[in-house]
Amino acid sequence: MFNLRFNPQEIPYWASRYHYLDEDSIAQKIAPRIKEQGFCTADDLTALCYWKSPRIRSRCAANDPAYVQAVTHTALTTSYERLRIEILTLLSGVGWPMASVILHWGHRDPYPILDFRALWSLSTDSPPAYQFDFWWQYTQFCRNLAQQTGVSMRTLDRALWQYSKEHQ
Repeated sequence: MFNLRFNPQEIPYWASRYHYLDEDSIAQKIAPRIKEQGFCTADDLTALCYWKSPRIRSRCAANDPAYVQAVTHTALTTSYERLRIEILTLLSGVGWPMASVILHWGHRDPYPILDFRALWSLSTDSPPAYQFDFWWQYTQFCRNLAQQTGVSMRTLDRALWQYSKEHQ
């Protein structure tokens, strides 16, 4: 289903060309806090939403803080993969791509970010309607690719995004 459009040995190169707004703040402050606490605060969610897609920030900010904490705690602590991703979509402003961002930055297991750019770099020109089976195949493919090439999920994600940005 997925096929990398460039040589896997080039993953570090494409990742090194990546730069995105406020990523250092997410990586150095927000992600470690989420992993330590086991949940997102409402402010964490708003920051992640702004990082992924500024236009959804206000919808994400409208969530009740206690609800954000309960939903994200469930997603980050359950052993059920389907529940991990789907429960996050109960939050206002959070669809599958944004839910994948929460798992990518907040979960201890490696999760790729579901993004049209990354999917294009994996030869998926027009993504289907997002459903669990598609997301889970994508997650497993990315985990295997990262492991086979000896890179982190963050490095792989950066490379997929950047390659698309420069070639799509």
